[in-house]
Amino acid sequence: MHDTTPQIEMRVERFVRERIAPAVERRRVALDVTAWEVPDEPVPFAEAVAQGFTPFEPGMPWSKPWGTTWFRVTGEIPEGWGGADVALEMVADLGFSARQPGFQAEGLIYRPDGTIVKGLEPLNNAVPVGPGPIDLYIEAASNPDVGGHYFYLPTPLGDKATAGVEPIYTLRRVDLVERDLTVYGLLRDCWTLVGLMEELEASLPRRAEILRALERMCDVVDPDRVAETAAAGRDALAGVLASPAYPSAHRVIAVGHAHIDSAWLWPTRETIRKCARTFSNVLALMDEYPDFVFACSSAQQYAWMKDHYPELFERIRRRVADGSFVPVGGMWVESDTNLPGGEALARQFVYGKGFFLREFGYEPDEVWLPDSFGYTAALPQIARAAGAHAFLTQKISWNETNRMPHHTFWWEGIDGSRIFTHFPPTDTYNSDLSGADLARAQRQYAEKGVSNVSLTPFGFGDGGGGPTREMMEAAARTRSLEGSPRVEVGTPERFFALARETHPAPATWSGEMYLELHRGTYTSQARTKQGNRRSEHLLREAELWSATAAWRGLADYPYETLDDAWRTVLLQQFHDILPGSSIAWVHQEAERNYAAVAAALAPVIDEAQRALAGPGSAPVVFNAAPVASAGAPALGATAGPVPVWTAPVAADAGWVLDNGVVRAVFDTTGLLVSFVETSSGRELVAAGEAAALLQVFRDTPNQWDAWDIDEHYRHTVTELREADAVDATGDALVVRRSFRRSAFVQTFRLAEASSELEIETRADWHEQEKLLKLAFPLAVHADRASSEVQFGHVRRPTHTNTSWDVARFETAAHRWVHVGEPGFGVAVANDSTYGHDITRRWAPDGSTVTLVRESLLRAPRFPDPHADQGEHVLRTALRPAPTVLEALDTGYRLNLPVRTVTGGGPVAPLVTVSSPAVVVEAVKLAEDRSGDLVVRLYEARGGRARARVEVSEPVGRAWTTDLLERDPAGLPDTAVQASAWAAGEPIEIAFRPFEIVTLRLRRG
Repeated sequence: MHDTTPQIEMRVERFVRERIAPAVERRRVALDVTAWEVPDEPVPFAEAVAQGFTPFEPGMPWSKPWGTTWFRVTGEIPEGWGGADVALEMVADLGFSARQPGFQAEGLIYRPDGTIVKGLEPLNNAVPVGPGPIDLYIEAASNPDVGGHYFYLPTPLGDKATAGVEPIYTLRRVDLVERDLTVYGLLRDCWTLVGLMEELEASLPRRAEILRALERMCDVVDPDRVAETAAAGRDALAGVLASPAYPSAHRVIAVGHAHIDSAWLWPTRETIRKCARTFSNVLALMDEYPDFVFACSSAQQYAWMKDHYPELFERIRRRVADGSFVPVGGMWVESDTNLPGGEALARQFVYGKGFFLREFGYEPDEVWLPDSFGYTAALPQIARAAGAHAFLTQKISWNETNRMPHHTFWWEGIDGSRIFTHFPPTDTYNSDLSGADLARAQRQYAEKGVSNVSLTPFGFGDGGGGPTREMMEAAARTRSLEGSPRVEVGTPERFFALARETHPAPATWSGEMYLELHRGTYTSQARTKQGNRRSEHLLREAELWSATAAWRGLADYPYETLDDAWRTVLLQQFHDILPGSSIAWVHQEAERNYAAVAAALAPVIDEAQRALAGPGSAPVVFNAAPVASAGAPALGATAGPVPVWTAPVAADAGWVLDNGVVRAVFDTTGLLVSFVETSSGRELVAAGEAAALLQVFRDTPNQWDAWDIDEHYRHTVTELREADAVDATGDALVVRRSFRRSAFVQTFRLAEASSELEIETRADWHEQEKLLKLAFPLAVHADRASSEVQFGHVRRPTHTNTSWDVARFETAAHRWVHVGEPGFGVAVANDSTYGHDITRRWAPDGSTVTLVRESLLRAPRFPDPHADQGEHVLRTALRPAPTVLEALDTGYRLNLPVRTVTGGGPVAPLVTVSSPAVVVEAVKLAEDRSGDLVVRLYEARGGRARARVEVSEPVGRAWTTDLLERDPAGLPDTAVQASAWAAGEPIEIAFRPFEIVTLRLRRG
């Protein structure tokens, strides 16, 4: 038999495209359209419909970038339209691009009474109408396609001020349509079967069977009378559609989903509208398909609906109650996990789960982070302490070098906590349930033979409108279809229950899940990152001093101010804001928001400190760090001035800063050529090298400019060794350097009796596609480096033995990194830098040099062509540090500088801890506003510890609790070990390595 497969496939493709698809619309007639363009920012429905609408026709342009036009659509249903075999719909094309389902024009459809019907997007552009006259409003958003075909070309579209004023869309059609249900069913039959056939091996009988059935369909459907013969076409395909799946077929739990970035190539104000469009689509789809389930994360997005679309929110609430609209994740937003501090990452769950419990009486059991740029090794413990038992991600499929070896596994964190984890083998969180996606899930699933079930999130995200009826039709046809995985529309809870049941002994992945891509997100948009770091520490101070004052009866606790500040900070930790990968508009807004947080918290801190210091005129130095600083105890205050600085002294070949504890030597160009610990005589700077050296690298990643640092950046470097000026000015050595259009001022200071050399780098940065690093070549033999993460640290190799080590060439650290050898080490701390690279090389004498470099600034051109331009102030500290605890001390002191107010005298700490390895991370009042005190502690060294916690005020009862501050005795399978202490009983706690303990105390 001759092989005519290619000819038949061509025939089928053309027949479906040219004959069947157009016949879905049996009849159509244009509707009447009038319009009103909003002058500036969006307005509410009631304001919009009160405006003067003017006639508008298809072919007319509408709205500038980021503009809004309201269309009113009216008309009558013609006599004889409708019936059992058709659906009457309004179909609109706002000028949609065929490039992708989102990232462009979108609309939200209202009834005249202001209730929302559904959204309008390129691949979800129909709304049911009738009976009776048609009268609808469309709020159309002219969002520009900022990314275009590339994610590295500069564009003015990301800033409203530069985006332009000319219309960017043209209305194509607004029609009343009769959708032929039989033809539509035939089209979906063909789509499913063609998609399946294309994934089957050419030699399989099943593939040939499907092809011949499709050929018969082409024969029996009359191209001139498609509507009349479509039923015969469906009959021709019924047999191959009825053939059941293999008993061994992979099982897919398909979960409706719409990944909506809380900001990215649009501002948060547009995210609010995207959510309304998508969620209304979802609710409409639930009415059409009773078995449809939609999972939605991010309490912030629900909160926006409650605030801006209360009627829509109530509809969501009802669907949550019946189990079809499922809150997942339990976080305030789908945050980045590398950069938020420990307490902030904990508060993502406190605020996220708190909202879901208050509003819906529902608590998600899983963490849902499909798109974040790598996952901190601290997350399993934080998630478990928040009551979660499962974790889902997708982004690791983007790895450049290595492929994750598992899809269903245990993930172990730095403390040994494990969380059941799934990584969908479809490699997408925007599946359309196509044959290609389903086959990929079956083909790639790593646990074949021991488990056979995976999860697939389906739906168009980021303005695409979420799941569609086409996807639900695909799910129905693949419920049991020979050659395809079995598809079941279900909930995440359903999937995780099946996965645990079928895979009782998964493998374990230990440590961070490092994304081998998007390494530039540790550095891009330095102002946003600095705002986050500063806000986190301001919140710590505000809570600590306010709780101390409240428990001593000196002031009321400012719950509302703190809650507002936390919600702002948590929103901006979203995985495209804090990482620096959003348009200019987003980062300008972030800077304004951080300034507002600082302005709101400054008086809170000041008032609480003054209440604690009492009346008087003596200087009182407050220290919010969990370690002593400037003569003040941890979490307390002392009377007296802060320590003074050591003045630089001129030497024959430069300058010296020497306080008897350490000695820093600078050459005539202001380079730090020696830094010696006096007591041991140990040199920190590698022989013949210079530390605190500014280096500028070419930074031209292959794609994803703001996201990526590619390894080839190292090939081209300029070291700023020459100085424009070096001056000893009072208590500091000031060095000025320049590079092209940029200028740098480095200020070196050394406090009396301190081992910490403080380095302030002021950069007036005006480069493009450059990366600025601060380098410390250290005389230390370290095969691993310790980098602070949330509630602890991770140890990463400095060598490149494996491909995993090679790929980890840029890493994230919080306040400090530490490199050491037995008995000696060095700490490099920072006040707002996250990106680091730590490597090793060899000196001419054969000794090892450990190179620690901070990534200070970048200058990507997309999506914000002006990213990082302008003035920055970044602070670093260098010190000898035998262990990580000394590095921790320096990191906290640098990020929590003491504050001085006038008052009556010292302030005793409210909370003290006996062990130097146990750190107090937060002191606050309970979320339920009971007045109970909550203290969060963790073991910081990475070993076991025992500590006594003492409180200066009478305590009636104390107990350990989870992050949500509940009684763990009433929680099933909690990760928290319950302990309790009665009044007067010493509070002694045994800590596992890196264990987080949340202690709740009631007044005596």
